[in-house]
Amino acid sequence: MEKIRHVAIIMDGNGRWAKARGKIRTEGHFKGVEVVRDIAIAAKERGIEVLTLYAFSTENWKRSSEEVGYLMKLPALFFSRYLKELMEKNIRITMIGSLDGVPKDTAQILRKAMEQTRNNTAMTLNFAMNYGSRREITEAARAYAAEVASGKIANDCTEEQFEQYLMTAGLPPVDLCIRTSKEYRLSNFLLWQLAYAELIFVDVLWPDFTSDTLDECLLEFQRRDRRFGGAK
Repeated sequence: MEKIRHVAIIMDGNGRWAKARGKIRTEGHFKGVEVVRDIAIAAKERGIEVLTLYAFSTENWKRSSEEVGYLMKLPALFFSRYLKELMEKNIRITMIGSLDGVPKDTAQILRKAMEQTRNNTAMTLNFAMNYGSRREITEAARAYAAEVASGKIANDCTEEQFEQYLMTAGLPPVDLCIRTSKEYRLSNFLLWQLAYAELIFVDVLWPDFTSDTLDECLLEFQRRDRRFGGAK
């Protein structure tokens, strides 16, 4: 059985979950926070090394100011409720994306969580916050070009070397990407890193995603024949 080291999830469907129940969209986001805790613990118990969650994209700023404002409060809600438990579970918090433009209080909370958990070793819970893959690749190319222009390095990097300029440098390759709510697109998420990851799209809305759903996805992963471009 192939070991699954890195799972990425596009958490989608909070708003539709709320609408279907006659609730406002923010109530769906609130419920989604509880699911983040549950799935993080479940992933750790299943031996997953890294769980990357798409929390807020660079495109999400286009939503209403009320919804964006609420989304920016969710890190405080999440860590006030669950940071102690995450510490007890030996889970490390990391982040990819940018804190530029993120409210100062939110940025401070995220930095504090990362600092407080930096020595934890059981699993990495990696939040993609104010993240966009095209921006990530563009910034990586700029950083590489700047080092070439300064004479620090030659213009001969390999794909493996270029990966060190990405925000996921140091993390294992993504094995599996799950998207909830029956949407069949990547939405500017980890475009480089998902080149050979297995993709699973589930009908379940994120607030209804459970450890059983995760197990079903992990089982489906094991059924896949991963050849990475080679012949069978």
